[in-house]
Amino acid sequence: MRYLMAVIDTHTNSGNPDEMQAIDAFNEGLQANGHWVMAAGIMGPDRSVVVDNRGGEPLVTNGPLHPTSEYMSGFWIVEVADHETAVRLATAGSKACNRKVEVRPFIER
Repeated sequence: MRYLMAVIDTHTNSGNPDEMQAIDAFNEGLQANGHWVMAAGIMGPDRSVVVDNRGGEPLVTNGPLHPTSEYMSGFWIVEVADHETAVRLATAGSKACNRKVEVRPFIER
């Protein structure tokens, strides 16, 4: 099963050197244990664009869909056997990056 583990923060690229070292070690563990699919940091919501092309003309709006003080600043995608493993990895990831981590399963078809 694949899961998205979203890092929740109030800033983008806010990790200090100790946190970055812990994140690198966490990433290496994910890779060594076969859970790694990918990971990335993403720009803040001030760099987002919302596109709605459901009608006759596309509507393009600068900024986030839902303004909020906390937002996804990065993510991991992991491959795991079960939900408990995803939560266990998210717990370790939260410790490594010193941020909240939201866990969501991918829709499987």
